[in-house]
Amino acid sequence: MKIALVDDEQKCLDEMAGLINDFATRRCCQIEIVPFLNGEAFLESFEDGGFSAVFMDIYMDGIDGVAAALKMRGLDNKCILVFLTSSTDFMPDAFSCHAFEYITKPFSPQRIFQVLTDILEVLPPLQKYINITSGRKTVQVFLDEVASVATDAHYLDIALTDGEKLRCRMTMAEFVELTDRDSRFLPINKGITINADYILEFEDNCCILENGTQFPIRVRDRLQIEQAARNYHFRKIRERQAHFAGHSVPKNIRKGD
Repeated sequence: MKIALVDDEQKCLDEMAGLINDFATRRCCQIEIVPFLNGEAFLESFEDGGFSAVFMDIYMDGIDGVAAALKMRGLDNKCILVFLTSSTDFMPDAFSCHAFEYITKPFSPQRIFQVLTDILEVLPPLQKYINITSGRKTVQVFLDEVASVATDAHYLDIALTDGEKLRCRMTMAEFVELTDRDSRFLPINKGITINADYILEFEDNCCILENGTQFPIRVRDRLQIEQAARNYHFRKIRERQAHFAGHSVPKNIRKGD
């Protein structure tokens, strides 16, 4: 996700950037922040689809936030817009720009985190990542890239989709917690967890991945494991359908504001 911050006070830009980075760390997602000290500089750099969201101060030297937002809307009517201001006087004008939210200063971290959470709910899912220490190095690993995880004594062998393998000192329970109990990871046997996105088929009490790797299934739970995989893919399809049905449109536009 790429967010533009537009405010003529450097202190405000720094504070907002710090809160957004904190949010990104807590949610294990990558957010690129691009700051602008005035509306003119923002408009010079803005292009359709260039940002997922814009946090715009209303009271600025030069072009004000509402005027800048109206020009932005002439180029992109889908970008999520959040206004920042110390007064509610311009609220009617602000929502005429199809603003997603309106945050008054001084704002609290809780308020910013809630707005960012709401934004995530209407945007396509972001890639989550975890930090893994392997070979004395800590690397960021996107969950999409993890094909399988297997226990070996006090270590985990994490196989990535590109064929690379990471070995780290961690328990399976710790890995599950690190992923925030992501539903795509299915335990199929003692010490073996598979990314359901890469399951090709189940055959002869084995789970076969798209890369040809095979893992033995806990035989007595085979039917439940296969059903869990089907349930995951069904939920994924439903979520995509819900998104394309209109969840990517800012809520104030859907309401006709």
